[in-house]
Formats: sequence, structure tokens, C-alpha cells
Amino acid sequence: MYSKELQSIIKSNRFRTRDIFDESLIDLASNDYLGLTSKKNLLKKSYKSLLKNKYHGPKASMLVNGYSNIHRKFEKKLAKANGFEDGVCVGSGFLANISLVEALVRNNDTLFIDEDYHASGILATKLLRPEQVVVFKHNDHIDLENKLQENTRKGRNIIAIEGVYSMEGDLAPKEIFEIADKQKALLVVDEAHSSGVIGENLLGIYDYYNIKIKDNHIKMGTLGKAYGSYGAYILSSKEIIDYLTNRAKPIIYSTAPSNFDITLGYESLKYIIKNKKNLKKKINKKLQIIKEILNIDAKSLIIPIKIGDNKKVKDIQKEILKAGFVVGAIRQPTVKIAIIRLIAKIDVSNKQLKEVCKILKKYTQEEKW
Repeated sequence: MYSKELQSIIKSNRFRTRDIFDESLIDLASNDYLGLTSKKNLLKKSYKSLLKNKYHGPKASMLVNGYSNIHRKFEKKLAKANGFEDGVCVGSGFLANISLVEALVRNNDTLFIDEDYHASGILATKLLRPEQVVVFKHNDHIDLENKLQENTRKGRNIIAIEGVYSMEGDLAPKEIFEIADKQKALLVVDEAHSSGVIGENLLGIYDYYNIKIKDNHIKMGTLGKAYGSYGAYILSSKEIIDYLTNRAKPIIYSTAPSNFDITLGYESLKYIIKNKKNLKKKINKKLQIIKEILNIDAKSLIIPIKIGDNKKVKDIQKEILKAGFVVGAIRQPTVKIAIIRLIAKIDVSNKQLKEVCKILKKYTQEEKW
């Protein structure tokens, strides 16, 4: 029924499969930045904590009776740690972005969204009318400011950016935060790839720039990356959280987030707060190795190697697999041109990271960084 479409994907070297990699391979492909998915003590603590509750599953949506002390305890601790007034758990980062875009942008409002924003946010814009959405050039604060000034619509202005972009690993510029405050615009920051990785307290880009949280600031983050679990959250003022609880369809109509996943996220949050100095030291060492060998001045643990050929990235991935390592071979439509995506996870030894970087070095020389 879809054979022609599949043949087209295969011909363009974009065919994807669900592969189970040998566990003996060293993982340099996943978003498990801090290596928390292998820390069994966090798993055991979460399990013991969950056993103290009568129910181990959410049972229903949060607005029926699926909301529990497990969810609220995590929301309160996360909001306090990040300097926000309130928070709400959501089933996934995908659902969180759909919640924010679909619910926040009302009839006369305008959403200004970075062209490289996550696919979930871009998909959510399709739920809006074309005149409600303005796409600005990636990380270009001048283009954003010009488009804000040109906008004649009378409603709210809402800006959506990411803290760290998932494919390039680059950070949103501080100027966008300043523009949002100056223009009195709501600022939605997807911190899926920045929370747990950057900032003095490893809390993300608000923390990285030492930004005092204001009522127009909104933070979305996930538990499926640095936090080693699954699920997501939204942090903001209590007014916005109350509004989302009453208008965001993924919050209203989805079963509440998994009790176990939220418990594990809570334990991971405590671990990160307690061990931030040692974790930051390890992160900085990984970035130093990347700079020394690949000559890439990275600010996050996402290291993209631009290749530009779909077949070649798969060949490179296979070459690295033979050396005992897994890296990402990312192709369209996820990226505009094919890349090898190296994640400098801190649970990988410095020796192992150096070995992979030496293999990749010849490919970085083909691009000007």
C-alpha cells in the first residue's frame, strides 16, 4: 500500500529501522548525558519510594483522579530549584510542546518560533492559523526583533526557542531573553537538552545566563534525557499553570504521567543537585577533550559532525561500530544535511572519548567550523 513511498525513502538513503545495539558497545549516541539510566541506586530508591504508595499507576488523567502526591512533590521541588512559582507534569516533551503552542496562542496572539525548534512545536503550529505563526531565522535575535516590530496583530506576542538545540548543540543567545522582556512577550524555552547539562547549578539555560525568573518566562523540560527517566514538565507562574491545566488538551485528556517515571525523575533531580560540582567537572573535561582533538568549541555535550551525504554517515557509523562505539547517523528530515551526532556522555571514560574523537577527526577537517 505504501511501497512507492518506502522505495523513495530507501533510494534517498533515508530508510530507518529500529535497531537493538549490543550492550557491550559504548553509547555515544543517546541523550543520557549524565549516564543516569545505568545508576541502579537511583532505580532502587525510586522503586522503594513507589512501594510506599497504594497505587503504582496513575489510573486516570490528572483532572479526574490520576494526580497524586508523587506528581505534586516533584513539581514543587523542580519549580523551587529553578526559581519558578509552579509547575505541572506532562506525559512527554512532545505533549508538553503541543500543550504550550496550542493552548497559549489565542485568536489574536502571534507565535514567533525559531526555525530549528523541535518537530513537536512545529507540528503544533499546524493547529493554528497561518497568520498566527511567524518563523524567524535560527538564533537570529535581530531577525526576531525586526519581525516583532513589523507585527501589527493586537494580541500577545509569544516567543518559542530551545535552550540547547538537539542537533547542532548550540545555545540560544541571551539577547532573545532580553528582547522578550523588553517587548513584554511570553518566552517559551524548551530546555529538554539544556537542563542537567549547562548552568552553574546544571539547571539549564536560564541558570546558564543567571536570568532572574519573571512572570513572562516559561520553561519546558523532559525527564528522558539528562534525568534518565521518561516524561516532561512545564514551569511558569501559577496563573499560566492554572490556565494550561484548564486549556491544554494533552494535560486534560491524557492519562497522568507514569508514577514510576516521575518518582525516578525526582530521585535524579536530587542526585543532580547534590552532585552538581562533580558532574560539572566531568562535563568540562569532556568539552576540553572535544576542543583538543576535534577543535570544536562546544558549549553542550552535543557534538555534530557535518557530513552532507546520507550514505556516508551510515558508513561512518558502521566504521565506528567496528571500533566498539555507537554514534548517531542523523539524516533528513531531522536535519537539513546529514551529520554524525556524537554525544560526549560523562559516563564514558576520557580514554574512550579520545579514541572516538581521533576516528572522527578526519571528517571534521572536511568542514569549516
